[in-house]
Amino acid sequence: MSGTPSSPRIRLSGRSFLALTLTPEAPLVDWLQALDAQISRSAGFFSGKPIILDLACLAENTPHLADLKSALEERGINIIAIENGNREWASVADWGWPESLVGGRSSGEVKIPDETTPPPPPQAVASSLLIEDPVRSGQHIVWPDGDVIILGAVASGAEISAGGSIHIYGALRGRAIAGLGGHSEARIYARVLEAELVAIDGFYATAEEMEAAPAGRPTQVLLEGETLVFRAIT
Repeated sequence: MSGTPSSPRIRLSGRSFLALTLTPEAPLVDWLQALDAQISRSAGFFSGKPIILDLACLAENTPHLADLKSALEERGINIIAIENGNREWASVADWGWPESLVGGRSSGEVKIPDETTPPPPPQAVASSLLIEDPVRSGQHIVWPDGDVIILGAVASGAEISAGGSIHIYGALRGRAIAGLGGHSEARIYARVLEAELVAIDGFYATAEEMEAAPAGRPTQVLLEGETLVFRAIT
């Protein structure tokens, strides 16, 4: 039998990402030194995060502006957009200038955690990380080697990143990012899910996209295909 072949299906889906805005100031040599000091105190904070470079505090004749973009990229900073500058400036003529993003809203200043004054050291169990104290706003915990288990709550403005699953025995009000490095089988478990953002293996959902999450009940988040699924834990 013969027939007309069906047309390919065009699939579209939405995806939200949390981007940070970095605003350098002159003199750039001093600003980069301060950035290096901050990175040394907060290792891993910028790792994998999309960054918008805001040039509002700089001008075309700012010394060392031509080298700024490459200097940031050498420090592992992933620039996805540039704002408040002019690509016609001679000093940035050699930049690969990403296209500007449309939309988005500011979430206010982000506090970079200072690892020189860390919380009490967490206890490592096998390939898991056990944290007995609540995670405060501004803290950023990264554990790429396995699961993270938190006996308390995760405050708004805090972020937990794990190579495996994330287990939170209190309320999750901050951000939880599981499955780092391509582990799509990872899950997120929370006694109360009131998160700003959850992600598994690069697929994100913000608070506005969690309408399907069971309100006020123990919840697990898992990845089915390319969709985050929210299920009540009974």
